Amino acid sequence: MKKLSRDFYDRDTLEVSKDLLGKYLIHHTDGERLVAKIVEVEAYIGDIDKACHAYNNRVTNRTKVLYGSPGIAYVYLIYGMYYCFNVVTEKNGKAAAVLVRAIEPMEGIEKMVGNRYGKKLEEISKKQIINLTDGPGKLCIAMGITKDHNEMDLCGEKLYIAEAEEKIKHPIVTTTRINIDYAEEAIDFPWRYYIKDNPYVSKK
Repeated sequence: MKKLSRDFYDRDTLEVSKDLLGKYLIHHTDGERLVAKIVEVEAYIGDIDKACHAYNNRVTNRTKVLYGSPGIAYVYLIYGMYYCFNVVTEKNGKAAAVLVRAIEPMEGIEKMVGNRYGKKLEEISKKQIINLTDGPGKLCIAMGITKDHNEMDLCGEKLYIAEAEEKIKHPIVTTTRINIDYAEEAIDFPWRYYIKDNPYVSKK
């Protein structure tokens, strides 16, 4: 699978968001390769977006990565217990990123199940398989993504995103983002995208 180049990320965030759908998130961990198709994303752009951690040019120890090179991972903690995986986009100095909200497991599912449930694949139900990666916190647990991956270069060899082996034009649904009730007018930005009818999407 062909790894995405830096130039892929160094573009308009909304375009990158849509183009990430159908791509493969790959993590080499504990001697295994975990592969999953990206099926749902959300865009965040600091200049105009009150839902973005870097809104109004806010720079903190947490948000500084958003101003860095495109193609860097931004991993943060929510509710004090769940990690969220984001891809930094656009040029250096502009705070923008894409949150990966849901993925469809493709390879290394046994390992993902062990990470998420502490069980073997044959011990879980069909509903638990769908529930495995249908949300940003869930997918990070399943894929073994933690704060240790924050600021990791996604053009490296450990954690990266690649083209699918066969290119399929997926029908895309565009809608508003989830769980940003505090973001005033940004609540209505249509910056969430997902592959239509994919069972792993977090919320239809």
